[in-house]
Amino acid sequence: MRMPDDVGRLQKQNAELGRLLESARAQLGELRERLGELSAPPQTFGTLLAWAGDHADVMIAGRRMRVAVAPSVPRDLPPGQEVLVNALSVVVDVAGPERAGQAAIVREVIDDERILVVARGEDERVALFLGGNARTRIQEGDTVIIDPRTGFANERVERTGIESLLLEEVPDVDYASIGGLSRQIERIRDAIELPVRHPDLYREHALQPPRGLLLYGPPGCGKTLIAKAVAHSLADAVGTQKSYFLSVKGPELLNKYVGETERYIRTIFERGRAKAASGAPVVIFFDEMDALFRARGSGVSSDMETTIVPQLLTELDGIESLGNVIVIGASNREDMIDPAILRPGRLDVKIEISRPDREASVDILGKYLTPGLPLAAAEVAEHGSPEAAVASMSVAAADYLFADATGAPGLVSGAMLRNIVDRAKTRAIKSVIAGNARGISTAHVVAACAEEISEARAVESRGLGRG
Repeated sequence: MRMPDDVGRLQKQNAELGRLLESARAQLGELRERLGELSAPPQTFGTLLAWAGDHADVMIAGRRMRVAVAPSVPRDLPPGQEVLVNALSVVVDVAGPERAGQAAIVREVIDDERILVVARGEDERVALFLGGNARTRIQEGDTVIIDPRTGFANERVERTGIESLLLEEVPDVDYASIGGLSRQIERIRDAIELPVRHPDLYREHALQPPRGLLLYGPPGCGKTLIAKAVAHSLADAVGTQKSYFLSVKGPELLNKYVGETERYIRTIFERGRAKAASGAPVVIFFDEMDALFRARGSGVSSDMETTIVPQLLTELDGIESLGNVIVIGASNREDMIDPAILRPGRLDVKIEISRPDREASVDILGKYLTPGLPLAAAEVAEHGSPEAAVASMSVAAADYLFADATGAPGLVSGAMLRNIVDRAKTRAIKSVIAGNARGISTAHVVAACAEEISEARAVESRGLGRG
């Protein structure tokens, strides 16, 4: 007879063998499953185009096919969804979205779903936008990713190289902020605001409003400031709460790749037209215009102007139907700009922004020397009020700058006058730190004039101040 100890030992061995058998069976099942996965036929990626009852229209390897759908696949998948198709051409699973594709520029938003895009040069095609409502998410000039096989636009992408050129500012500068340019401002308002405020009179007289204007003159005299004020004033004239100021630096448009600069120009005007279509006034401002649109055949560059200038001319001719778009160019060397750009019908209003004279300098200084600044108590007491004190300081500064002994009239600019006020403020701050009385005085302003003129003469003598 077997002893009890032997029976217990055999039971333990039997239990251990059972456990090992279960473990081996599980491992065998796992290996069988892995072998099945490795030996399974490959699955193909496809794009869901539309549902057709229990079937689906899918684009597979460039072919449009109507295939069956496995019960496990949700029936609410949207068009454009990536799916997996097995060897029997059955949709069996959902795949992740495609993150890459061909970049295309939006030329026009057709409706809530469709957009007209340009890819590979001038190849236009209609694409379906899958990133939401196209009218609210997409605008002309945007870049989208499209799948050339299916015609779907998957998403909008930021093109920092282009977007940095299109600074859509809402200008807060008005004409009252600009000093010493009343004559030029009046002419600008006649050319730009009159057609907007009195369109019936212009139609009655069969008079076409100007499409653009050129501001030329020495650097630092207020050309960019005037362009911003135009955008602000146009918003008031049109009666809208918002205006757009697309500021473009001429050298930033230059690109070493053939056709890229022309594409940038098209994008700028497409963005401007899109903004103008909503009724908001748009100012497209080209600074340093001579750097980009030089006279063709001048031989002073690589003759890239032979394609860039015609592109700008084409865009200028294409904005005639949009009365709330104005193109403003600024240049220190207007003689270098191609004559075709400056002819009547394009940038046909040309306004010189010259250096300020004595009276204009007093006006400009009055924009920066204001009664709200901390003024020297002695100055206020002497003149009776802060307003009279700052007026006296402005006159003293102008008298110094335009005195015969200084020879400064040919150096004075709006930017210099602002810098003089900043220097005077710095002197007043240092004076307070040194333990003296608080406030800006005439002495601070005159000393700032002397420093500024001295530096301007040094720069001019080395030929560094020529525009």
